[in-house]
Order: sequence, then structure tokens, then C-alpha cells
Amino acid sequence: MLTFRDTSRRKFISNSAKGILGSLTGLALADNLMAQPHHSRKPKEMKRNIPVMLTAYKRNGEIDYPGMSRLMDFYLESGARGFFANCLSSEMYHLSPEERIKLTKHVVDHVDGTFPVVASGSFGDSVQEKADFIRKMKDTGVDAVILITAHLADKQETDEQLMTTTQKIMDNTVGIALGTYECPNPYKRVVTPAVTRFLVESGRFIYHKDTTEDIQQIRQKLQLSKGSNWGLYNAHIGSAADSLRSGALGLSPIAGNFYPEIISWMCENAERPEKKEDVDWLQDQLILTEKKIGRQYQLGARYFLNKRGLKISPNCRSSDGKLETEQRNVLDGVLQDLNSWHERLGIS
Repeated sequence: MLTFRDTSRRKFISNSAKGILGSLTGLALADNLMAQPHHSRKPKEMKRNIPVMLTAYKRNGEIDYPGMSRLMDFYLESGARGFFANCLSSEMYHLSPEERIKLTKHVVDHVDGTFPVVASGSFGDSVQEKADFIRKMKDTGVDAVILITAHLADKQETDEQLMTTTQKIMDNTVGIALGTYECPNPYKRVVTPAVTRFLVESGRFIYHKDTTEDIQQIRQKLQLSKGSNWGLYNAHIGSAADSLRSGALGLSPIAGNFYPEIISWMCENAERPEKKEDVDWLQDQLILTEKKIGRQYQLGARYFLNKRGLKISPNCRSSDGKLETEQRNVLDGVLQDLNSWHERLGIS
């Protein structure tokens, strides 16, 4: 079983970064991204596990920054090659504006430029307020600021309105690399092919977290983005292998907060013909297990990580309840299954 070890971050990053620096697939540093002509940029082939980060808290509910560092080291030891900070898994709607900035800055400082970091930043009622917060988020040092698609148009509004708002935001945030996130909250706004084409052709967008759960739509988006620096990261575990084989640059599912080393293994092996049998087997296991880990997700992920040896507080801000005994038993069973996955896949 892969368990958490209290290691030196700099020592770990130094050892794990060999051969990785300079290959920031899709998530090119913003300065390099904006300096190159759009038609000349082509994504490289390295597939990335980009965890949608939890937020660690103290018992009194304040953010636990040493706990965040331990959590990040666990992700890194598990093969993470980038981070999505201040997302729904981070309970971003339960953080103050100041906490969103401070938390993201902590993530950026901890990574220290070795791996890319993105973070949500489209907060505010007006375009100007959104643009102001995006600039503040960029000042933390992130490689791209992510726009929540539901923040760009109301549920009843058309794609044209979404693109109009997005263009206004771009006009007010010149020089900042951006991304999109089909976040389920406040409602799930899917990026359609027409919007995908608009984002790709703008040259400003380098990251897209997809939650469509539709492999055909994913393939269509990937086709529209061929040859660009726009990268798709799939949040849907059910199409993980297929999306990677179709050209997705990585995965960002909630499963990465339970067994990130498994998601990293999938990213590394999905396209390898000699691993096809194991990949297909693992894909089936992940689909079955997703139904088990999805219930009481925030509380369950913390319980599971503690069972694996990572000491963080079990509490979160989005739930005042406790993890039910039945769900603890379910997760204990998943932990046993995880040991057998490690054995089959050769993960020590």
C-alpha cells in the first residue's frame, strides 16, 4: 500500500522532476504561452494527473496550511504533475475571497515552480469584479486562472452570451492565461463545440476541466483543439481511459483524492498497447468504486486519507455532519480493494 511519508518537499521535487521540467503538457507557463504564435504551439504527449485539491482545516475550522503541505507532498509522491487549487473539491464557495487567494498562494509557493498550478478566479457579480479577482489570482503566481463556465452566463442564456461575457473578461485581463471548468455548482454549464472553437481560437485558454461524462463530446472538443495549446483534463472516471486514448492531456477526478497513485498510473499507461489488458481491467474497477466513494465525498475523502496515514482533520466546511458508520465500512472495503490493485499493477 502506498502510504504517506513525511518527506522534505524540496528533496522530493528534486528527485521526481528529472526529465519532467520543460514538458508542461498543455499547461505551458503563461509567459511562454503568450510569447509564441498560436499556430506553432502543439501539446506534448505527457499525460498528467492534476488533483482537484481538498482543503485541510484545523479543528477550529481555520485552514491548516501545514496540513495542506502534507497533502500536497502526498499528491506529489503519488505521481501528481500539477494542481487545481481553489476548486469545488477545495470548497471554494465556503472560502472567503482572502482565503481563496492565500490558499492558492500557499500551493504555488509549495510547488515552487516545478509543476503547473491553476486556480478558479471568476468570482464577482460584474465583469469588472470578475476581472479584478482574476488579476489578484494571477498575482499568486498560478499558470492559468480558471473561469467557472456557470459564472459566464445564466442557465437560460445562450452560448453567444457566454462568449460575449468571456470576451469582455479577456479584454480586461490582457496577458493572463485562462482556463475553463464545467463546475456542477451553481449549475453545470457544458462547453459546447461552438464555445470550444471560440476558446481555442482566442489563444488565451490552456486548460479545460471537462465534466460532460460524454466521450463523444470529449472527442469532438479534442478534434477542434488539434494543434493548439488548449488541453482537456477529464473529471469523469467512467471515460478516463477512452479520453486519454483520444487525446486528453490528463485526468482530474475526485478519485484522485482517494488513490491518486492509481490515477497517475492510468495517465501513464492508458495509451501503452502492452498495458491494455490491465488498463481495461482498472477502468472497470474505477467505475465500480466511484459509486462507493461519491457518497459523503468531502468527509469520506478525509477519512480515507487518514486511514492511509495522512494526518489531516476529518472536518470540512460544507458539512456539519459526521461520516456515517455504513460509509466508513464501505470505504474500509475500498481500501482493501486498493491493496489488490497495487499488487496487480505493480505499485509499491
